[in-house]
Amino acid sequence: MNLPWRHPPAVNLALQGGGAHGAFTWGVLDALLEDGRLRFDGVSGTSAGAMNAVLLAQGLMDGGVDGARAALRAFWTAVAAKAPFEVAVPTADGKDMRLAPGMRLMLQWTHYFSPEQLNPFDLNPLRDILSAQVDFERLRADSPVKLFIAATNVNTGKLRLFRAPELTPDAVLASACLPTMHRSVVIDGEPYWDGGYAANPAVFPLFHECSARDILLVMLAPLKHSATPQSAADIKSRMMELAFNATFLREMRMFAHLRERAARSAWWRRGELERRLAGTHFHVIEASEVMRELSAESKVAANMRFFEMLFVLGREHAGSWLSAHHADVGRRSSVDLEALFY
Repeated sequence: MNLPWRHPPAVNLALQGGGAHGAFTWGVLDALLEDGRLRFDGVSGTSAGAMNAVLLAQGLMDGGVDGARAALRAFWTAVAAKAPFEVAVPTADGKDMRLAPGMRLMLQWTHYFSPEQLNPFDLNPLRDILSAQVDFERLRADSPVKLFIAATNVNTGKLRLFRAPELTPDAVLASACLPTMHRSVVIDGEPYWDGGYAANPAVFPLFHECSARDILLVMLAPLKHSATPQSAADIKSRMMELAFNATFLREMRMFAHLRERAARSAWWRRGELERRLAGTHFHVIEASEVMRELSAESKVAANMRFFEMLFVLGREHAGSWLSAHHADVGRRSSVDLEALFY
């Protein structure tokens, strides 16, 4: 139990992207907020992770913990309601979604037509939802957490991080811009695509720019698959997943390597960077056992029943992590980075 004169320990959040699978992260955040034994310093997000990050900040700004929980639920409810037609129906086990014929046909068209051809008026329901639910002017001036929203410059491949004072609807939409489905988002004369190509999510700003020394990774991509893809569709899906996660895995391998070297150095020989690395603690909440069974198509399944299933899953995994590892926060890592990423 927290003593009344002490603040809860602070953590930084790194929120992966994954389309509809981001509802798992919604559940994780809901459980962390309800538990109340942690506070948030910095939040880095990509694609769906960026949406969750911005709605978390907006809700905290509006109404604290209860406001954040309400804002996240309102966002995911609105996403499901904005689907222009039925995009998915539940499978018998209730865990996955198979796409409705209309949505499946539209995805097939993306192989042959550009977003300009498929969507000449550049309609994007997410823009309407963000504009209605997020006060970007106020968030730029008074965000209660440090925000780092990742997007990828189309022409250079470089990562662009939008911090809270720079946030606009376009910045968040750029982070979630899949180039086969949406036009590139132009900001300051530069075109941007989904941040997953450059960072899913970016972890380094949480290390360099935040005061909290604990980083909690909320992962949607499975750490390991149980089978090698055989069909053409499964091969393409795995290729896309690998492309989206390569930079994140490389960054985490770097952290694992540098922390291992810092730990081997005598304390009196450590410089500022080594001391900071040795004092940074990493934690992971993920659900590989379920996520690897979900089809790639389910990432576009804007269906409230599917969202609620992932939400419950996220709450369960966050609750298990809190029970097992809350005492580790501020003291030690609860995950072996070298074993996971090296």
